[in-house]
Amino acid sequence: MKRFANRQEAGRALAARLADRPWHDPLVLGLPRGGVPVAREVANHLGAELDVVVARKIGAPGHPEYGVGAVTADSEPIYDQRVLRALRLTEELLAGTCDRERDEAARRTALYRKDKPLTISDRDVILVDDGLATGVTAKAALHWITRHEPRSVTLAVPVAARESLSTFSTPVVAVLVPRHFGAVSRWYERFDQTTDAEVLSALE
Repeated sequence: MKRFANRQEAGRALAARLADRPWHDPLVLGLPRGGVPVAREVANHLGAELDVVVARKIGAPGHPEYGVGAVTADSEPIYDQRVLRALRLTEELLAGTCDRERDEAARRTALYRKDKPLTISDRDVILVDDGLATGVTAKAALHWITRHEPRSVTLAVPVAARESLSTFSTPVVAVLVPRHFGAVSRWYERFDQTTDAEVLSALE
């Protein structure tokens, strides 16, 4: 199965999958940081408005990269209850981590969006990330979006883990659904960390 050269190529491939749909006043929301360069390509191709929704991963104690949940700046956290049970964790035990990640989500939202208003109601919203692994961050972002009464919401990613797709009630569009997923980075030839400056540049 082919890999993407970079996030820009991945975004163009994803845009091609989305282009033939009749979108109503489309809004493309990228998940910072890595989802924003992908989302920019999608928004450009669809002639859609581009913005962000910031969701922060809540990591397992001692293993911050292993997401057991996620939270946005102003909504309740979403947890993977199966993982919590497997690791013998509770939401109460993770409350401190959740609060720190909520604060960071608020900081980044203010940095990226500044005071620009964001209208979601009665629009077709496309949430874009650079890949879908466990999906917990996307679920927190989708929860936040649905609270704002969109006309429809679609999750769109260049590559997705097959086992995660069945955990979503929201429609998901993925270019690649490999049998052996591994990690998102495996499906890119170049997968550099996206910087705040790059996010801001994409949003301009």
